[in-house]
Amino acid sequence: MNLYLRLIWLLLTWRKRPACDLMGPCRTPLIVLPNDLDVFMHVNNGRYFTLLDLARTDLMLRSGLYDKIQAARWYPVVAMETMQFRKSLKCWQRFEVETTVLGWDEKSVYLEQRFVVGEETYAVAVIRARFLRRAGGSVPSAELMALAGHNEVSPPLPQWLQAWGDGMAALR
Repeated sequence: MNLYLRLIWLLLTWRKRPACDLMGPCRTPLIVLPNDLDVFMHVNNGRYFTLLDLARTDLMLRSGLYDKIQAARWYPVVAMETMQFRKSLKCWQRFEVETTVLGWDEKSVYLEQRFVVGEETYAVAVIRARFLRRAGGSVPSAELMALAGHNEVSPPLPQWLQAWGDGMAALR
């Protein structure tokens, strides 16, 4: 993540926004700044993914997961992600990133993140994330969910999501 000023802002202001459930939706308000733009004066496609990092951090903070994973000495990593762009975000435009957990399997948590202006979706991303131990090794999703106090089973993962994961695995 290279948006340190926004990260500091997020860390200073997250308590002013309502708490959210770990499963979401968690809406993170943001604004397009000049350094988000490319030469065509719209948000650079790579910047979208960086902004998603901020929104996932906001979800962890506001759901109470952040302090728990810090105490456990775990950290999240993105294992796979893809995005579909529908409309361009322009300078000074206000938007929200809406983050929702779609479900999980043995190793990974799957999220959907949407760039929303009003009720209109400008871009949508699907993320497969894992949690790793600072001492080494990965954290099983069941252990992560237990730490989060979420004891329900995963919602069924949609067929398209499973096909996405299988298709991406073919790239290896």
